[in-house]
Amino acid sequence: MSRSYEVNFDGLPGPTHNFGGLAYGNLASMHSKSEESHPKQAALQSLQKMRLLGDLGLVQGILPPHERPYFPLLRDLGFRGSDIEIAQTASAQFPKLFASCCASSFMWTANAATVTPSTDAADEHVHFTPANLIAQFHRSFEAETTQRVLKMIFADPLYFNHHDPLHPSSAFADEGAANHTRFCKEHDLPGVHFFVYGRREFTPAKYKPQKFPARHTYEASVAIANRHRLYKNHDFYAQQNPEAIDAGVFHNDVVAVGHRHLFLYHESAYIGAKTIIEELKRAVAEICEVDLITIPVSERDVPLADAVSTYLFNSQIVDAQDNMMQIIAPVECQENETVRIFFDKVQRNPDNPIRAIHYVDLRESMKNGGGPACLRLRIPLKENEIRSITPNVLLTEKLYDRLVAWVEKHYRDRLTLKELNDPHLIHESQTALDELTGILKLGSIYSFQK
Repeated sequence: MSRSYEVNFDGLPGPTHNFGGLAYGNLASMHSKSEESHPKQAALQSLQKMRLLGDLGLVQGILPPHERPYFPLLRDLGFRGSDIEIAQTASAQFPKLFASCCASSFMWTANAATVTPSTDAADEHVHFTPANLIAQFHRSFEAETTQRVLKMIFADPLYFNHHDPLHPSSAFADEGAANHTRFCKEHDLPGVHFFVYGRREFTPAKYKPQKFPARHTYEASVAIANRHRLYKNHDFYAQQNPEAIDAGVFHNDVVAVGHRHLFLYHESAYIGAKTIIEELKRAVAEICEVDLITIPVSERDVPLADAVSTYLFNSQIVDAQDNMMQIIAPVECQENETVRIFFDKVQRNPDNPIRAIHYVDLRESMKNGGGPACLRLRIPLKENEIRSITPNVLLTEKLYDRLVAWVEKHYRDRLTLKELNDPHLIHESQTALDELTGILKLGSIYSFQK
């Protein structure tokens, strides 16, 4: 059997990375609205995190920024003229619309798609469904570019099956892998797919949030499981606790994180959490032939407010030597005494496989509501599947150095919302992305290249 690896594909922030405060229900984004951003720092921080994972012996991939401002949408909405003319008109007439078209939210590739490995699909293909992200306007037009990039990287039909985004309606609102976790004994063995949703469209809701919207639907998750041809009973569903959503838990990866047969979650994560966990353990034991190790976090251990502000659960859990695991956590977790003490206890506990915790500085991403786990899309791949993908998107020391030099050359140190329509910024962004497609050997993926 071909060995499998969990490959992390991280998104790069774009040159227009800003704090537009566009994500309602995302407390960090709302609190950072209108602050000065640091695009160069954002990109370098993301690259440093990718390099860390590479240095830890993991296979690390890169997904390029989307083009911003996104002129294809603005033209579709009736704006005419050159790019610069459209930018001036749109920003004057509809400032929030234009800011949305400049958002760098594509960097959080946990929302880019949901992926099923070939091990779990009846047709033995890796399946991709780009998330439609219709719950938030500034993300609702990401899927087209996401799909184009994924098809470019994972091009061989012998191994990969690409689906269109789900129907763009509230019934099938899809937020991608931020609400999906695959549990397994090893990456090349059968897995249980844990889908988390905020609401049901076609069933009256008994519980729903009162303050912030529930973004992801049960119907979207079921549709993905069906189209990806998941084996029977390999899918498992749970509903987010509406009170957690109102506390700023807009995705499951803000309140839980899992890796292989380990699951770390807050006690307030789900409706009927005790029953959910018991049933999930049984499913993992039956299908994966391994005991699911759970680490429940009580309100007494870590208050939900602290979990949200530090993004404790938006840490990455990744493989380490000797079948152990390690955590990549935001530096905010280290700076919060309660969370730091909790992580120290986890690391010292011999009953779980966590043996190291690495704290990383991702402050530019964190201020917009994205920690280490938000920045990566997990794609379990067999060795032959890895060999078939576009090689220049896999991080090496040489590629890392080239990308750092590229960022230093093209990204601004500082950016304000008022500067988003700057003709020079538009030119800088398009020049940077055009050069990047050459570095990554992706061909023409942006509208301005055609």
